[in-house]
Amino acid sequence: MKKLFIAITALLLSVSVFSCRETTEERTEENIEAAIDDAGDAMEDAAEDVEDAANEVGEEIEEEVEGTDDMDN
Repeated sequence: MKKLFIAITALLLSVSVFSCRETTEERTEENIEAAIDDAGDAMEDAAEDVEDAANEVGEEIEEEVEGTDDMDN
């Protein structure tokens, strides 16, 4: 009876270790995918910010050239 109890305990321990490892791998994969998505979103936002800033600079230059600039410079 003691050997049976030890065998069952060892089997349950093995199953729990393997199931936890799979869960950790899945979580790691999901976290990596989420980080990649976040990085992509951040790059798109940064590109939009750069484009907006470039447009504003272009407009300021046009206003300076045309003499319609409302800045004090």
